Amino acid sequence: MHLLSVERVSKSFSEKILFENVTFGVESGDKIGIIGVNGTGKSTLLKVIAGIEPADSGTVSMGRSVKLRMLAQDPAFALNETALEHVLGGDSPQLRAVRELADVTAALESNAGDAALQQRLISANQRMDELDAWQMESEAKAALSKLGIHQYDELVSTFSGGQRKRVAMAAALLQPSDILILDEPTNHIDNDSVAWLEGMLQKRKGALLMITHDRYFLDRVSNRVIELDQGRAYFYEANYSRFLELKLEREERESASEAKRQNLLRNELAWIRRGAQARSTKQKARIDRFEALKAQTPKQAAGKLDVSVSSTRLGKKILEAEHLMKSLGGRALIRDFNYIAVPEDRVGIVGPNGSGKSTLLKLIAGKLVPDAGRVELGPTVNLGWFSQEHEEMNESLRVMEYIRESADQVKIADGSTISAGQMLERFLFPPNTHWAVISKLSGGEKRRLQLLRVLMGAPNVLLLDEPTNDLDISTLSVLEDYLDDFPGVVLTVSHDRYFLDRTVDRILAFEGDGVITQHEGNYSEYREREAAREKAEVAAAAAASAAKPAANVPRTDGKERALKMSFKEQRDYEQIDGWIAETEEALKGVAQRMEEASSDSVRLQQLSSEQEQLEAKLDQLLERWTELNELAELIAANKKQ
Repeated sequence: MHLLSVERVSKSFSEKILFENVTFGVESGDKIGIIGVNGTGKSTLLKVIAGIEPADSGTVSMGRSVKLRMLAQDPAFALNETALEHVLGGDSPQLRAVRELADVTAALESNAGDAALQQRLISANQRMDELDAWQMESEAKAALSKLGIHQYDELVSTFSGGQRKRVAMAAALLQPSDILILDEPTNHIDNDSVAWLEGMLQKRKGALLMITHDRYFLDRVSNRVIELDQGRAYFYEANYSRFLELKLEREERESASEAKRQNLLRNELAWIRRGAQARSTKQKARIDRFEALKAQTPKQAAGKLDVSVSSTRLGKKILEAEHLMKSLGGRALIRDFNYIAVPEDRVGIVGPNGSGKSTLLKLIAGKLVPDAGRVELGPTVNLGWFSQEHEEMNESLRVMEYIRESADQVKIADGSTISAGQMLERFLFPPNTHWAVISKLSGGEKRRLQLLRVLMGAPNVLLLDEPTNDLDISTLSVLEDYLDDFPGVVLTVSHDRYFLDRTVDRILAFEGDGVITQHEGNYSEYREREAAREKAEVAAAAAASAAKPAANVPRTDGKERALKMSFKEQRDYEQIDGWIAETEEALKGVAQRMEEASSDSVRLQQLSSEQEQLEAKLDQLLERWTELNELAELIAANKKQ
């Protein structure tokens, strides 16, 4: 089903052309990833499509019945609105029914004998039955929980910016729309939340347009890619892996075409220089052809980022953390942490949002003081700190002024010295941007500028706090290559699974209550081991539960304790039907994708592995469902005795 048409849309910012003559259509089921270097206009294109910004020329048309929803970078909320109220605030019949039931139930608490309210309650219950809306509230809470929001009834106005965006994302996912637009949906959410979001979007039936620099996410969710490059849009019917192959083929064709044009131009130039006179029609036509060939000069290719910055020598003693302790707000974030860095250490730091990952980096950088223990740096250590926020940037400065605060000249890897301006050009900041005010740059350009300043300091120990936030894929690829050859130590907090797999060989995992465990290998290897451990624990718990006597439990004082569910068992009992349905739906989706990928052996192998994991998960859930229902029957029978 055709949902939306973009016809010859163009947009400029000041003298810079962001994109021109962009034309494409969106069909139901399209999952389109938009990629390109920071500053090429990706977010602006989404805003034009959503009607938030006008195009300079061209049209965006959409059917009257088509509902479009966009998750903005800075979402708006109603005054005194709670997280759950915002998520349930859509205008679908199911959500209206849920709100009506909640309003009537609240009114009856203070007016239990009101006949009119009781009649409204009956009608509200009937409406919920008709629309099959009973799961909506639990689904809203589940979505918030998966995105790290557990304070359902707290005012959104008290949340941080990252928390507010996650609440808005839960609403965007739950509230129905034909076209969903997401701008950097994986920023500021942890690895488990990214994996959950990935699954939700894979199952989603409507169309999706998104900007993301998470390559695993893009590869697994998208089926089309739009690349913005030097004002032009290129279209690929592919996920990210296939896009890379097709882009390489396109660039090779363009390179061959340009080489052929250059050869023709050289031949025509030689003929012109021999003194040919434009007396005949034939000669004049040849001169015209020469002029036409000169006019065909292609648009300048996208620049290549160069981060060949030197680093300073690192001594034997690098970094030691001993019995490190830190609490904030009465909660232990880091408890008895010990670590000794060795040359060329590559350490990834993972864990839920708010668990203390950034706090650990700040303790190492000396920006926070530990409650106990010590952090000691070697005498030759030169720290490079790349924070996840822009709070250390004075955005009133101009680009050149900001860079010159670090160095006016910089030594690069080959030993030569270049100026700050030349370094800016290597980082894809053309000369006309060198004296621009930083506040005028895009979010991604600010991050790239911040990274340049860090590297210009020639660090030998790099602390990277969410380095993938807002950096485009091209910059990330070059940063990864730079880290391959970096002779120092790297500690990085990141939720980008691809980046972690590409750059680290050890994981520090925040497990809760201040406990940090160390694991050898990259992130995928760590997750595989954790999944196997969790599976073994579930099996052991099921076996132990099956071995329990089906009777009241005797106490040490000779009396019997009433049989009842634990908090975890009660929670699982209430939610397990939804988990089973979700897993069955995921299996259907995998089966459908296997049919579609019948000719792609690599993709089939990936899907087969995913299918096996889902089937194992479903078996475990069904065992747990049987166990919990048997326990519920025992409790019910016990109460009757």
